Amino acid sequence: MRTNPPLRIAGIYVLVAATWIWCSDRVLGVLVSDADLRMELQTLKGWFFVLVTGAMLFWLIRHDVRRLERSNRRLRAGREQALRVLVTAMDARHQETGHHSERVARMATELARLDGVRGRALDELRLGALLHDIGKLALPDTILTKPGPLDEAERTLMRKHPRIGHELLQQVDFLRGSSEVPYSHHERWDGGGYPQGLCGEEIPLGARIFSVIDVWDALITERVYKPAWPETRVLEYLREIAGSQLDPRLVELFLKHYAMLKQLAAAPETAPAQRTA
Repeated sequence: MRTNPPLRIAGIYVLVAATWIWCSDRVLGVLVSDADLRMELQTLKGWFFVLVTGAMLFWLIRHDVRRLERSNRRLRAGREQALRVLVTAMDARHQETGHHSERVARMATELARLDGVRGRALDELRLGALLHDIGKLALPDTILTKPGPLDEAERTLMRKHPRIGHELLQQVDFLRGSSEVPYSHHERWDGGGYPQGLCGEEIPLGARIFSVIDVWDALITERVYKPAWPETRVLEYLREIAGSQLDPRLVELFLKHYAMLKQLAAAPETAPAQRTA
């Protein structure tokens, strides 16, 4: 059974301190008979004790902090592996091809980085992009895999998935900050989207970034309800809806770096290595 780290550090400190005080006092008593000299040496001994034990505490605490950091990294990696298994199953159920969720998450993360997003916000966006369609778990297969257009009742039900996704992620502590992308990626720059009818910069930045990638991916890949569009037509369409459906600044940034972002749509083993946040 492992010792509690704070208790272990305190125990080591008390043991070292008690040993040092007991031994050093007796050594001074034997070797130094002059009272004034003994007082000066006691002062020096005290300062030496402070320096040595301070260094010892620093080493012990740093050792435990690094051990906790390693444990946290393993925990985060385990969480992400579990999420990726879930996402793979979701894509299979939706009949998405080419690891759709992984693909758009890679591209959205890089577009966000190009826009200056860093640190925790970038990690939250990445996970939100990966789980953007998690609300569709509550929808029937007859809607998700329907080969033709949805009727009005089906569209109404489909439009519930952003809110469902948001509610699901709000129940998980480490995913609460990632819920903006699933909740708001169907909002439109002009206010005509759903579920909240947000417009312009009212829409969270992460959702606006992801929407550019999601629209591109939806058009350029084959879906159960439509064939893939030619690339030139997709890029022209993005220019057309910049300022109405999509944030025009982010569309411009996407097109400026399109060649590099397009490479990230490849499988992970062939895509360029992504930099860490």
